[in-house]
Amino acid sequence: MLKLFLLCTLAVLSRADIGEEDDVLVLKKSNFEEALKAHPNILVEFFRSCFDLGLLTFTNAPWCGHCKALVPEYAKAASMLKAEGSEIRLAKVDATEEADLAQEYGVRGYPTIKFFKGGDKESPKEYSAGRQADDIVNWLKKRTGPAASTLGEVAEAESMIADNEVAVIGFFKDVESEGAKAFLNAAEAIDDVPFGITSNDAVYSKFEVSKDGVVLFKKFDEGRNTFDGELSKTDLLAFIKANQLPLVIEFTEQTAPKIFGGEIKSHILMFVPKAASDFADKMVEFKKASEGFKGKILFIFIDSEVDDNQRILEFFGLKKEECPAIRLITLEDEMTKYRPESEAITADNIVAFCTLFTEGKLKPHLMSQDIPEDWDKNPVRVLVGKNFEEVVFDPKKNVFVEFYAPWCGHCKQLDPIWTKLGEKYLDSADIVVAKMDSTANEIETVKVHSFPTLKFFPAGDEHKVVDYNGERTLEGFTKFLESGGKDGGAPAGEEGEEDDGIDVSTPLGLV
Repeated sequence: MLKLFLLCTLAVLSRADIGEEDDVLVLKKSNFEEALKAHPNILVEFFRSCFDLGLLTFTNAPWCGHCKALVPEYAKAASMLKAEGSEIRLAKVDATEEADLAQEYGVRGYPTIKFFKGGDKESPKEYSAGRQADDIVNWLKKRTGPAASTLGEVAEAESMIADNEVAVIGFFKDVESEGAKAFLNAAEAIDDVPFGITSNDAVYSKFEVSKDGVVLFKKFDEGRNTFDGELSKTDLLAFIKANQLPLVIEFTEQTAPKIFGGEIKSHILMFVPKAASDFADKMVEFKKASEGFKGKILFIFIDSEVDDNQRILEFFGLKKEECPAIRLITLEDEMTKYRPESEAITADNIVAFCTLFTEGKLKPHLMSQDIPEDWDKNPVRVLVGKNFEEVVFDPKKNVFVEFYAPWCGHCKQLDPIWTKLGEKYLDSADIVVAKMDSTANEIETVKVHSFPTLKFFPAGDEHKVVDYNGERTLEGFTKFLESGGKDGGAPAGEEGEEDDGIDVSTPLGLV
């Protein structure tokens, strides 16, 4: 008996090591495995309280902004699940202190959220839904329960609709029918929207449904959308994706995952101060224009006065005083930006602009600064959009270019090394070391996905481009240049070493 008592006591003490804040478990490397044993289904957020870039520590870095914005919603979700008596728990790991644990699970950006199901620590699933409490709870329930809840009574259907921003209900007299199976397959594929299924006559009557089908209920715009088409997984998914977001959605920390993770990759953005006296008028025009492009272009507005949105403005070459303004971007394999000829925000102008885009008649908008008078007077030449091709495609020159962002800590860390490299080859007849601010200059032939990006343009008429993937040291750069771009390089577009810089493959990476 004494032995059993001691074992139980040790188990309790071990679990007591798992701290808790606002119903969220606080995990460390020392208690991580114990937490997985005690709570087989656990969602873990890896965050950083600050972001150390070596030379500088950013306590208010944009990545930390994501983490801070998630805190209240994450805690709310934890409390919701706890109040329901759910066995699912939420936890967090401060990767600033637990770097080894973060590295073990391949964490590179913050916050990163992973779901450990059934105590399996080998292959956690990446959390992929929104950052509001309801999104988190719905995603977890979908991952641990049935794809669609059975709604046997009117009250259950009403509760699902009332408790969620968006809910999808399948009405099927025969839940074993092919249509019902297609509906359940679609439900399995969508994590951030709750699904229900019913065959109850009273539920049919309550929601005025006369035949089998699918209805999407939402707390905005039309209020509900009825599916009209062949009941297939593909068509149902397209229907849900097209209707689950408002015609016009505000860009925030919470909505960003839905915006960038959605099926619609063409976005029109209205940058406007919400506090402006004509804000409501601008929104009326914007929303009116959106009606004809549902499912084709996502209409988004961004409060241009919010500090966290300034990096987005910079990405589009805008300043606060230039707002309101309209821009359009495609997020396919490569990001492409478009600017309307008229800055007047009217429904007619926006419709005309979007129509030209859908017809493929718009030319991309490429930003460029003016050419500095002293661009070639320093060891590192300064390139802008207007002189880029003339310099890098000079057939007699081998040009090594750093594409940087002024606010990027990695770029600042590289700057003294890059300057020394420029000094080393200052008198070279055929090697040029250069740099370009890619937040203010864009090149159609060169796409930059992270900062800093280093590319080599060898001499000749072929206009070849070589990505640099070697060590970011003076010795590494020198060896690369002396080898003609072979030692440490790879043809542009080929897979090289993973970049440890700042990802800007979507505007989300900038806020």
